[in-house]
Amino acid sequence: MVKSNVVYECSNCGAQSAKWAGQCSECGKWNSLVEAVASTKFSNRKFSNSPIGAKLQKLSEIEVGSVSRRQTGIGELDRVLGGGIVPGEVISMIGEPGIGKSTLLTQLAMRLDKVAYICGEESPGQVRLRVDRLAKEKGERREEVGMQMLAETDVDMIIASINKLDLSLVIIDSVQTLYSSDLPGLAGSISQIRECTARLIGYAKSKNVPVVLVGHVTKDGEMAGPKVLEHMVDAVLELTGDRYYDLRLLRTQKNRFGATDEVGVFRMVESGLTEVANPSEFFLSEREEGAVGSAITVIMEGTRPVLVEVQALVVESELPVPRRVSQGVDVRRVQILLGVLQKYARLPIGNKDVFVKVTGGLMVKEPAIDLAICLAVASSTTGKALAKKAVAMGEVGLLGEIRSVSWGEKRVKEATKLGYTKIYSRDKFKRVSEIIKSL
Repeated sequence: MVKSNVVYECSNCGAQSAKWAGQCSECGKWNSLVEAVASTKFSNRKFSNSPIGAKLQKLSEIEVGSVSRRQTGIGELDRVLGGGIVPGEVISMIGEPGIGKSTLLTQLAMRLDKVAYICGEESPGQVRLRVDRLAKEKGERREEVGMQMLAETDVDMIIASINKLDLSLVIIDSVQTLYSSDLPGLAGSISQIRECTARLIGYAKSKNVPVVLVGHVTKDGEMAGPKVLEHMVDAVLELTGDRYYDLRLLRTQKNRFGATDEVGVFRMVESGLTEVANPSEFFLSEREEGAVGSAITVIMEGTRPVLVEVQALVVESELPVPRRVSQGVDVRRVQILLGVLQKYARLPIGNKDVFVKVTGGLMVKEPAIDLAICLAVASSTTGKALAKKAVAMGEVGLLGEIRSVSWGEKRVKEATKLGYTKIYSRDKFKRVSEIIKSL
């Protein structure tokens, strides 16, 4: 029996090691080495100093044809992609299981003609059931769906099957199920994912056909597989959301043919993913006017301003150490802001439990929400509601000062459009204590 050559490959950078180690010696990432089978095949290509080689082209000699994007028929998806899909583009769509990746791509395939859907995790019958359900909910006829399906995981067989077809889009669900018989290792290993992706990229560029690769994520929320995969593809889209909420956000982590700061907003309903044209109205639709412990702020989701509600609850604590709990915002940020309020605004919250929540299931990381958190906590502590149609936006420093935020004019314009006339910001107030005294 011949013993296989076993190596350990870094899932982050692809570096190989003869033995396992806790930290990769190349990129320095911890716990990234996974077991793989070393390839015994070597290229027969010989390198020499021969003067014969490929011909170089001058920049002026390179002809660039007109590249026209194709709209998908899903406005929020087109927004994220920069206006549509570019011919020959390779897109990686990642997200947690059950978040709606396959549903969104099925809706995409139903809107386009000449689409090949490669089923690696599901059978064609299961995909057909999803198509029937979505078509029934939308009142469409399934016979009109120009979609072809193939249940195959061998990447060479897939390319051979679609190579002769006139296609407008190829969907691979998912890239972790693909393998090549030319390489050792199981499907989903680092070497298999890297090589299968490279061959699909070669197909996309040579045939000028866009390819979408569905990818899984790790427990840390990163793309499963080698880190180099993100560099190989043209665009990386991430579908995020809380499965207990119907909100779904489609973000761009990378886009060679468009901006990387656009966000698409969807709702998960029985008929699939529906677009949210006005996210601000969606998040504020159930808000009670004049509620104590409530504040409105304007955050930036990509280049789009969105109004969201921040709620706070301050109650007497029955524990030796008061609780600090937050949902939708980092609890460490909340703790810092509570310290600022206690010192500079003289709020008696040192022995009280404080709960902070961003409604709608959003996770907000930008500093513009600081002032809204402070005012919501102050409102709950004093029992006084903020002024009607008031919006708070600004970063709060450790000295209690209010700092300006980016896209200020755009945020104010969005708030004014929705009827909010009173603006709490750096333009009118310099310190957070000034606003609290005026309540």
